[in-house]
Amino acid sequence: MGTLVTLDLPKDSPVADLPWVITIGALGDEEDWEPVVCGPYERPHALALARAVVADEDLLAVVEPLLPLVDADAIRDEIELSRSAPDSAPAEEEDPSFELRREPTAAEVRAAFARIAANLPTTG
Repeated sequence: MGTLVTLDLPKDSPVADLPWVITIGALGDEEDWEPVVCGPYERPHALALARAVVADEDLLAVVEPLLPLVDADAIRDEIELSRSAPDSAPAEEEDPSFELRREPTAAEVRAAFARIAANLPTTG
């Protein structure tokens, strides 16, 4: 069984509504391969897909928000915010607030892609 790591978010966090990506990599040092980055997904889909992938294999899945920042200044601001924030440990997959306990269907993921695209910023 692998490991799933994600952010521990309060229930009302606006970050939960952002697009999310999954990075899958080797769990230990025995394997040497480039991690696979997938997404964007809605958070429940990202968590369920990552959970399904690592369920039977020794892999590490990191599920994190994708910040649709539109310019270098916005990226720098986010970096500065991250640097100034207190360290917090990522949550393990056992968070009971995960809404989707089954792997989403391909149709559900495709529908979510359309919702994500519709919510991306179109102006700077």
